[in-house]
Amino acid sequence: MFIRAYLRASTSEQDASRARSVLDAFAVEQGLRIAARYVENESGAKLHRPELFRLLNDCEPGDVLLVEQVDRLSRLTSPDWIRLRGLIDAKHVRIVALDLPTSWTLTAPADEFTGRMFAAVNAMMLDVLAAVARKDYEDRRRRQAEGTAKAKAAGLYKGRPANKTRNAAISSLLSDGRSWREIMDATGCSRTLLAKIARDRRLLKAATSVETDG
Repeated sequence: MFIRAYLRASTSEQDASRARSVLDAFAVEQGLRIAARYVENESGAKLHRPELFRLLNDCEPGDVLLVEQVDRLSRLTSPDWIRLRGLIDAKHVRIVALDLPTSWTLTAPADEFTGRMFAAVNAMMLDVLAAVARKDYEDRRRRQAEGTAKAKAAGLYKGRPANKTRNAAISSLLSDGRSWREIMDATGCSRTLLAKIARDRRLLKAATSVETDG
């Protein structure tokens, strides 16, 4: 049995590795060892998350997917959550979340009856918490949209400021020829942001080349 920790943050401005110490402490308390960590900056409302699916691809039957909270794994719609659960169940991977104590027993040996009982309770609670996480996501999106609309109406909306220091570091790493995976690991940026900065660099280079030729 391998323990595979999944650490996610929604945006490149957030630290996806923030929960590492909490997960490490939990593993020590339970007498476990985390074999691998998968870190990414992607929305939990998206089913397509490269690191999550790399984790699942690496899993063998009986492995544990460890998360700080269920919402780190899913803020998905019901159909997407059912699809993800199906993939996880097909791999015979056990989900253990720190905010779901019933799941903690899945890391310890148990007789067949006890194991099945806790698995059933855990599955039900996972579905409940996944539904709560989705509702929280939708409520926050609605409030944000309402706030943005009011700010725009008042002429106060300026959008999210760019993190110039981080973006400059990403651009420098691209100049050095670093791979996208190395850059994402080093800066915690999302693939979407990295693609945008790489595209902007290409456009700037093309424009500079035209001016020089002129």
